[in-house]
Amino acid sequence: MAEASHAFGEFVLDPGCGLLRNGRAVALGQRGAALLEVLLEARGNVVSKNALMERVWPGAAVEESNLTVQVAALRKVLGLTPDGQEWIATVPRVGYRFIRANIETKAAAPAPELKPTLAVLPFSNLSGDPNQDYFADGIVDDIIAALSRFRSFAVVGRDCSFAYKGSGMDVRKIAAELGVSYVLEGSIRQQGNRLRIVAELVEGQGGTHMWAQTFDGTLDEIFDFQDRITERVATLIEPLIQTAEIERSRRERPGSVATYDIYLQALAKISTEIESDNAAAYALLMQGLAVEPDNAQLLAHAAWALEHRYTMGWPSLTEDDVQTCGALARRALEHCAGDAMVMAHCGVALMQTVKDYDWGPAVLQAAAESNPNNPMVVVRAGIGHLHCGNVNDALSHFHRANRLTPGDRGAHFSHCGIAHAHVILEEYEQAVAWASRALASNPNFEPTLWLLIAASAHLGRMEEAHRHLAALRRLTPDITVERIRVGQPGKYPDRIAALLDGLRLAGVPER
Repeated sequence: MAEASHAFGEFVLDPGCGLLRNGRAVALGQRGAALLEVLLEARGNVVSKNALMERVWPGAAVEESNLTVQVAALRKVLGLTPDGQEWIATVPRVGYRFIRANIETKAAAPAPELKPTLAVLPFSNLSGDPNQDYFADGIVDDIIAALSRFRSFAVVGRDCSFAYKGSGMDVRKIAAELGVSYVLEGSIRQQGNRLRIVAELVEGQGGTHMWAQTFDGTLDEIFDFQDRITERVATLIEPLIQTAEIERSRRERPGSVATYDIYLQALAKISTEIESDNAAAYALLMQGLAVEPDNAQLLAHAAWALEHRYTMGWPSLTEDDVQTCGALARRALEHCAGDAMVMAHCGVALMQTVKDYDWGPAVLQAAAESNPNNPMVVVRAGIGHLHCGNVNDALSHFHRANRLTPGDRGAHFSHCGIAHAHVILEEYEQAVAWASRALASNPNFEPTLWLLIAASAHLGRMEEAHRHLAALRRLTPDITVERIRVGQPGKYPDRIAALLDGLRLAGVPER
């Protein structure tokens, strides 16, 4: 495959022709060309000094001053950007980054990358005890590692963020120097055997505090305490950033055709659990796939949209939703590069829609192992166990997901899963209790109403069953037992039997 050329301002860096300015060659040495290439490849992100030196002087031991000389020479050749800035910005104590204004990569058709970035700064030690630095730094290391498992945003490396330890700089300036959208910062304080950790998520441009939480523990449970903080922060940050990015896209980039914005628009619509929104989301995803046909996120979410329609018994969007859903899921898995969320959507599509009871659950388990701190991934692994594995393992997954996201968006999935498991176990009182919590989280999720109808009917509470059936018919007027049965996995038919029998008791027609 031919190397891509990079265009910026009046310049083009071409692998075959070198640096051109308005079509004319510019004298640039081998070191300068290598330095410029690696900075351009980073597309505006910070490149550490070590990385630059390894690329420009591979295998050689050189002084950092050599890099400084090369950067100065390259700045002189390039001059200033159209708005009067240096093309190469210095990030103190870290490295350099190239100003992204008007940069294009030829032979690279996809729309510009808009995925948000996050920096996790070293937590401040307020204890007055330097020995507590190791604990604060250990927490940040674990948080960076946990957050790096999420593919919906990028996390700046430890070396870059730790360069700001003790700097006292304004968080907005740090965000600007690192080129990040969000910053996670915090502090640690010790008093006797007690420890208090405060973590805060800040929007980089305006310095707005988006979320903060205090964690209290003791030195006796220091490692459990550290794990608890890491888990909680990791599971909260992803949905917060996702929600903020959806709002940013609506506010700043309305109507954008960039694939990341298309993904955000589609995600917002799928999440409503409304049939018309689901159809609109699928249309958006198809629009994005016309530009980037191998985009794993778009492929997986398109598969999710069709899988959800099939499960709900909604009208088809294609000539064969099952075949199309399977094809989308398989293509997404080919390009997912270990993305746990992509695998989770695809695993459910293969199990629920294509009825592949071997590959689907295996993909779901792999997704949960890839990112055990993503509540949606954990829920989908639970669904795999619910239909094709051990029901108690399903309950364990659902309760873990519920612990990770108490009351958060998407909690109806774990609550509904717990309710379904209790219906299978014929524990109908508990099923009603958990399904009621799911209904409070999202009243449009039809499986919640299926479970409330069935469990109430099994308990002889026909008035309640009929009330929930009326709500279901407002969402889907022509609902039947057969439509629900077809959309469910059939490896173990007895796991759906109690649900279907309860629906029949409540008066849902067979066909």
